[in-house]
Amino acid sequence: MKLSIMQPYFFPYIGYFRLLQTVDKFVSYDDVNFIKGGWINRNRLLLGGKVGYFTVPLSEASSFVKINSIKIKSDIPWEARILAQISASYSKAPYYTSVRDLVEKVVFSHDGYISTLAKKSVLAVADYLSISKVVEISSELYGNQNLRGTARVLDICRQEAASVYVNLPGGRNLYSQADFSREGMDLLFLDGPMREYSQAGTEFHSGLSIIDVLMFNSPEEVVGMLEPRGY
Repeated sequence: MKLSIMQPYFFPYIGYFRLLQTVDKFVSYDDVNFIKGGWINRNRLLLGGKVGYFTVPLSEASSFVKINSIKIKSDIPWEARILAQISASYSKAPYYTSVRDLVEKVVFSHDGYISTLAKKSVLAVADYLSISKVVEISSELYGNQNLRGTARVLDICRQEAASVYVNLPGGRNLYSQADFSREGMDLLFLDGPMREYSQAGTEFHSGLSIIDVLMFNSPEEVVGMLEPRGY
């Protein structure tokens, strides 16, 4: 059984969904420390023809605080701001209406916590793409919050009876094949470039939020992009 464990990201880049598509079960790692300057509450789009950020403002976010305990600021109309950014930059994109509707439903359906919002963004896109996977929430299972780093990841893998742990290329700096081999597991990394696509005639910019991909490609085309090109 192939398993992956990732922090919940807000409308992450397409590689996150390639990972979700590849594995049998996915764990949303919501009870680890927040990463400042990461992708939990922000991502990038083409805004006015240039790469820029859209961000969910947080209250008292810190790298010493667990993701699932961080609240979204309630005194800033960030939902309308993000939708306005999208409308201003993507209104002529072929799939604008359906994708904007998807984003609108997500940003107005949260419970005040960034972990919930980020998880909803991932699940909403998965549903839009007809990707059906088992997604578990780490804070609700496993009972191993006393463990850290690789030890905790390996413990989750053992509890799930995983035979293969799959991660994005950036995980090469975090995990060792030897650690997983000792537990009778394989460690794989999804490699290979993402397919380029037309971004309204501009120079192609890779690694943007999945929102950008969805604006210019049908769900079927996006699913085709998720096929791994190697490990």
